[in-house]
Amino acid sequence: METLLRLGLIHIYPWPWRSSPASSSRSSSPAPRPYSVLVFFDATSLHSKTDLHLPQLRREFALLSASFHANNPDSSDLFFADIEFSESQHSFSQFGVNSLPHVRLIRPEHSRLADSEQMDQSHFSRLADSMVEFVEARTGLEVGPIVRPPLVSRNQMILLGLLFLISIPFGIKRIMEGDTLLHDRKLWMAGALFVYFFSVSGGMYGIIRHTPMFITDREDPNKLVFFYQGSGMQLGAEGFAVGFLYTLVGLMIAVMTHLLVKVESLQTQRFAMLAIMAVGWWAVRKVTYGSTVKLMHEKTKVSCFGGDGQSDTGDYWRLEIEGKDKVWKRDQKAV
Repeated sequence: METLLRLGLIHIYPWPWRSSPASSSRSSSPAPRPYSVLVFFDATSLHSKTDLHLPQLRREFALLSASFHANNPDSSDLFFADIEFSESQHSFSQFGVNSLPHVRLIRPEHSRLADSEQMDQSHFSRLADSMVEFVEARTGLEVGPIVRPPLVSRNQMILLGLLFLISIPFGIKRIMEGDTLLHDRKLWMAGALFVYFFSVSGGMYGIIRHTPMFITDREDPNKLVFFYQGSGMQLGAEGFAVGFLYTLVGLMIAVMTHLLVKVESLQTQRFAMLAIMAVGWWAVRKVTYGSTVKLMHEKTKVSCFGGDGQSDTGDYWRLEIEGKDKVWKRDQKAV
């Protein structure tokens, strides 16, 4: 409770505005009031549902409250409150709340709780920063910048600084002796291989596009698809498989140019060269060869099925077949 008060957030059990006969069983309060109330509706039992992000939104709401009171210490125009479902289910019904996350603003002119304004879901996208936009637009008050706590406290910074100063002499000694991880050739080699594998496997593309490792087969939900048979999309597992093959070829070339030349036996060199060539041919063939059928649904004036008169929807199909002895033109009819 002391923490909530310090944040300027009021925890409410039952809503204090009582029902009256004149309000048709809806809580009411004399209007206009000299203040507004922003209410966050929470349910501890739903915190385990990660798709709702209730704990995170609850922290951001408390941060919004703390920032408002820090930037406006003498203001009594806006108060922040939260209600927990298990403690006050009746309050949820008074506001008409049936889904979470849910935030409502009670402005001074609202005489009934049902008249309060609901915060749109889009204002949760950037957490406290987007909540500020809603509050300022609806109340006309200036919240000010969001004051986020530092990742490292002042005492932790002092402790880290002392540890760093103490470790300087030991670090200098190890650097002079060449006994650090930065002097380890194996570490640099592993790092170079990781960067190479990450680049050729499309790892950054997968991170930016949030590419899944696999998808569920549409025809058989119990079957997983790791290689997407189509253009314009590559699954994460497919990218890692291709990256592994590229890395394998690169490692074999490195072995051939740096290790194999040091072998004295000419017969061993020849056998190893043949093995490397066979594995390299197989790996490259898996990446660049094979027969792949790609059927894409797209808009085009020249249809492989004919003209506009042969299309019910105005959409057409384009067929591409790549591989040995299977070179079809783009608009050839598929039969």
